[in-house]
Amino acid sequence: MPEPRTPADIEADIVRRRHQLAEALDELAVRVHPQTLVGDAKARASAAVDRTAGRAYVAVNRVVSQARGQFVDEQGSPRLERVVPAALAATAVVGLCVLSARRKRR
Repeated sequence: MPEPRTPADIEADIVRRRHQLAEALDELAVRVHPQTLVGDAKARASAAVDRTAGRAYVAVNRVVSQARGQFVDEQGSPRLERVVPAALAATAVVGLCVLSARRKRR
């Protein structure tokens, strides 16, 4: 059978529990303080933007690498069989845009 608690033991237990309660209340006060809430919201928003920007960077980098792979071989030399037709097509599109713009001005 456990020994009976003395009044000093009970008082020490009450003091310890008061300290624990005070610490818990202080922590809650910090958590619900408007400045803390704003800071947490800013941190979450910043993290979301960073994740989105990181995903966008990875996606763009992947697309650029794939496009580059179409026009450059493993040694870094241009693939003329692909570069020349693409350059001719781009020149034709620009030429058609210029002609269209001139016709609209008249």
